[in-house]
Amino acid sequence: MKPIEVASGIFNVGVVDWNIRDFHGYSTENGTTYNAYLIVDEKVALVDTVKKGFEDQLLENIADIIDPKEIDYVISNHTEMDHSGGLPRVMHKIGEDKPLYVSKMGFKNHSLHFSQKWNYHGVENGEELSLGKRTLTFLETKMLHWPDSMFTYVKEDKLLFSSDAFGQHYAGPEKFDDEIGDAVFPYAKKYFANILLLYTMKIEKLVETVTDLGLEFNIICPDHGIIWRKDPAKIIEAYVKWSGHKPKKKAVVIYDTMWHSTEAMAEKIAEGIAEEGVDVKPFNLRKWHRSDIMIDVMDAKAIVIGSPTLNNNLFPTVIDFLTYMKGLKPRNKIGAAFGSYGWSGESVKLINKEFEAMKVDLADEGLRIQYVPDDQGADACVTLGRKIGKAVLETS
Repeated sequence: MKPIEVASGIFNVGVVDWNIRDFHGYSTENGTTYNAYLIVDEKVALVDTVKKGFEDQLLENIADIIDPKEIDYVISNHTEMDHSGGLPRVMHKIGEDKPLYVSKMGFKNHSLHFSQKWNYHGVENGEELSLGKRTLTFLETKMLHWPDSMFTYVKEDKLLFSSDAFGQHYAGPEKFDDEIGDAVFPYAKKYFANILLLYTMKIEKLVETVTDLGLEFNIICPDHGIIWRKDPAKIIEAYVKWSGHKPKKKAVVIYDTMWHSTEAMAEKIAEGIAEEGVDVKPFNLRKWHRSDIMIDVMDAKAIVIGSPTLNNNLFPTVIDFLTYMKGLKPRNKIGAAFGSYGWSGESVKLINKEFEAMKVDLADEGLRIQYVPDDQGADACVTLGRKIGKAVLETS
């Protein structure tokens, strides 16, 4: 990716990672970008770097505009390695003594990640840095999504460097929202569902703070994906909506199966839910990636989980998904469990225990069927599905 001018004298000098397909457990089927930004003013500032291994391209992009040694300040909005992994190489290239601006927690995190004794400047929330014609304001955004996270705001341009907020794991020919249009929102929603869902209370508080400060945004520059320049309010509105955890009249049936008995139960339960006029989508955990399932979990009212019993426990893929979902803390859900078993049948009880830990209200105590569902068992599954469907309609 060649440098792209975002505003007069402000460039995206980041890189594209076309080939990444997994981002710590999140499927990135369309790759991603590691955006970094160069502000050329009376003083020159670099906002964020890139993942280790992509530093050559970053430095080449910078060199297309200025000699990297002309950079006066480096700003690291977030310590995570996809944004700071390139720092050692960059600092060595531009001068180890150049001031490195981080949040207070960023100073602590950088010190733990890197052995180099750089010229750190831990900023206060609201602190400003003048570059000449432009003034940068640093805004602490703790736990969006790390303790060290912060935003950098250019008030003259009404431009926000938003770090990991408002981004998407997407690599494509489009670089701006007006080039891709609404086709970017599935990527933005997936990003929110898998990275920011558990921080929604922080997002709501941040929106309130920004509103109180009267900040306006003409451009939002995230560290992943496209830049919002046509209608940045659209992604802010989406974040407000998603943060509300308001479910649709919708259910998901998530399961795995050993010999197709639990699968047969899933199909009949989904059939019963649909009979009540509720949208339902079944997910076989060996056919769908957990991060794709979370997109639908985010706005579903009912989460129905099925597992066979294996060695007195849940099936491994079901344990994996429940652990992943629990960490993301979806709210305002009802749930039910089901599963086939041979001789012990603990799966339903174990799923209900996970639901309890997630504060998911049970629509039913769950359904166990030994071995293969017969006609009576199939009818019981449809009945359970209808009960779940009714509960969705009553509580949505």
